Amino acid sequence: MISFLSQAAPPAAAPVVSTTPIIVLAIYLCLLLGLALFSGRLFRGTSKDYFVASHSIGPFMLLMSVFGTTMTAFALVGSTGKTFQAGVGTYGLMASSSGLIHAACFFLIGIKVWAIAKRHGYVTQIQFFRSRFESNGLGYVLFPILVLLVVPYLLIGVIGSYRVIGPLSKGMFPDAFAAYGGSIPSWLTGIIICGVVLSYIFAGGSRAAAWANTFQTLVFMAMGMLAFYLISNKLGGLAAAIEQANPAHLVRTPSELEIVGKAGTSVREIGFPYLTFLTYMFIPLSVGMFPHLFQHWLTAKSAKSFRLTVIAHPLCIAIVWVPCVLIGLWATGVLSDTPGEAWPPIAMKIMGGLPDTSVGAVLSLTLKFLVSNPIIVGLVTAGILAAIMSSLDSQFLCLGTMFTNDIVLHKVGEDRFTDKQVVLIARCFVVAIVLVTYTLSLLLEKQQNVFDLAIWAFSGFAALTALVFAALYWKGATKAGAYACVISVAVSWLYFFIKSGGHEYTVGGVMPVAICFAVGALAMIVVSLFTKKPSDETIRKFFP
Repeated sequence: MISFLSQAAPPAAAPVVSTTPIIVLAIYLCLLLGLALFSGRLFRGTSKDYFVASHSIGPFMLLMSVFGTTMTAFALVGSTGKTFQAGVGTYGLMASSSGLIHAACFFLIGIKVWAIAKRHGYVTQIQFFRSRFESNGLGYVLFPILVLLVVPYLLIGVIGSYRVIGPLSKGMFPDAFAAYGGSIPSWLTGIIICGVVLSYIFAGGSRAAAWANTFQTLVFMAMGMLAFYLISNKLGGLAAAIEQANPAHLVRTPSELEIVGKAGTSVREIGFPYLTFLTYMFIPLSVGMFPHLFQHWLTAKSAKSFRLTVIAHPLCIAIVWVPCVLIGLWATGVLSDTPGEAWPPIAMKIMGGLPDTSVGAVLSLTLKFLVSNPIIVGLVTAGILAAIMSSLDSQFLCLGTMFTNDIVLHKVGEDRFTDKQVVLIARCFVVAIVLVTYTLSLLLEKQQNVFDLAIWAFSGFAALTALVFAALYWKGATKAGAYACVISVAVSWLYFFIKSGGHEYTVGGVMPVAICFAVGALAMIVVSLFTKKPSDETIRKFFP
């Protein structure tokens, strides 16, 4: 007996972490795969159906697919983390202007390019620009630039999924993934997410993407509202939730940016200078040049299909962004044991130092800490993944479409391949892009803030919007002007990107996107005024 009592007490067993949320996610992904099989049966087997769904998508599915494509990890994971980091001004920074500017782009650009593309049989942006500016070479200049801008956009989604699944699954699999703290490792998360998206893109192309995006958009909108309700209810209602938040993150004016911590020491600036805030409004222009959004526009059955998208898109943005930004604000109090501090110590401890790489975990951690029901946690996390995947599919597909039509078929001729061979070429390139994206996501996982990476991708597309506005609304825009616009935007964007190291960066408080847009627009105007005008045939073709 004495010998027994003298023995050291056995170590306490590690707390059991429920794997129910992961099971719910697995069920959701299986449902998505089932949808892939269903959409594959609807596929008509033609390249036109694979690329633009035979122009058969109606108003509601167009709204859901367009909105789902524009809402990524940037909107859910990124906005919550950015609000946690920089304050409630994050909403005004992007969401409020996006609602109006996106709708304006759909009306001013989307409907016109749909009409032109349907009339002349275009399925990509590059086909449109080549014909409008009478230049084959312009396509070869644009293609690598668009691909290089889409790839960071893809990384936003894949890295965003790592930010969600890692913290959520922490401690669930202590034996299988002991080296990762019991969390599902990023390499496995990436394989699953990319694999599921690839499956339905393979099955049905743009038609499958439209069906999947409709389903996923409904899921993430519903689950976002559910998370908002449950978290606010857990904190005692809206007023109580805001009351417990860190007051520093409610700052709105530059004069109030200096925050003094509990001990009386200056800790960190929270908020956005006025000039930065105003020039952020150029970023939503990016939807005017997104190649994947261009492809979704071309799936529309008629011009009337755009009405619902133009009217409802701003409302949908508010439905998604308001809850995410508020959750990020509330998290400044939730993840802290001393609410007066500007950087919560518990969050610092859990995430290993917040500012740049770990803010993407804020949404997942807040949900995990406050919502005790594992089924609900799984459902809401499925909603986050739905937003991520609804963008990935369109981006993967658009790259395959551009490579097939703008490089392969343009070079060797459409008559060299059957419809089945054309679809096969597109699928093979999609697989290659998925593999490149997956590899880069693992290499850059710990080095990039999802929000900042997104801003750089959007900035490049937004700066190029001068090209599409000139093509649609200025008869005097010339081939030389188009080259000058594209090259000047690419050079200026690359300069600022290298100088920033891929992180948030301003020039005297001005966002680089505003400078790049101005450089591109000025180059287009000046060069076009002094170079040969388009032929009369081209003018009649695009300005009937």
